[in-house]
Amino acid sequence: MEEEAKIENYVFIDEGKSMISVSEEKAAAGADPIAIVKEIADPAPKKVIRSSTERDVMFAEIETEKRLALIKAWEESEKTRAENRAYKRMSAVGLWEDNKKISVEAQLRKIEEKFERKKAEYAEKMKNKVAEIHKAGEEKRALIEAKQREESLKVEETASKFRDSGSMPGRLLGCFTCANNVL
Repeated sequence: MEEEAKIENYVFIDEGKSMISVSEEKAAAGADPIAIVKEIADPAPKKVIRSSTERDVMFAEIETEKRLALIKAWEESEKTRAENRAYKRMSAVGLWEDNKKISVEAQLRKIEEKFERKKAEYAEKMKNKVAEIHKAGEEKRALIEAKQREESLKVEETASKFRDSGSMPGRLLGCFTCANNVL
């Protein structure tokens, strides 16, 4: 087997930022570079094929590697497709969920508005009832006051008649009716 010797090169990077490849001797004696980078040649030795069976084995290995690479590529492709489908479905579910939420919120607002209208209507009805009750109370008070004035006038007229006639009323203080007889 032949082995290739490792070739070491140095790369100088000068102030102009140009890269110059030089040998080890020149690198040691050279000017002041900004950086020195050591390059190492490819260390993989090349195989020498000696017989047709070795060549057939090598071709079989290459075919196996190709097949495995294709299988791996197919697997990655299928995984990516599955991920994309899942992402698409997740997005669709997210949109569906958002639409349903918006719909429910709209229904809720509609119901709230309906309840607010009903509440306002009932409040108006209750205010009207309170006003009607107040009006009925005022009417009853007015009737009672009118009746009281009538009774007062009647008592005044009767008292005036008693004064004019000089007689005593038949009833004096309700339960003391017998007092009329004593006086």
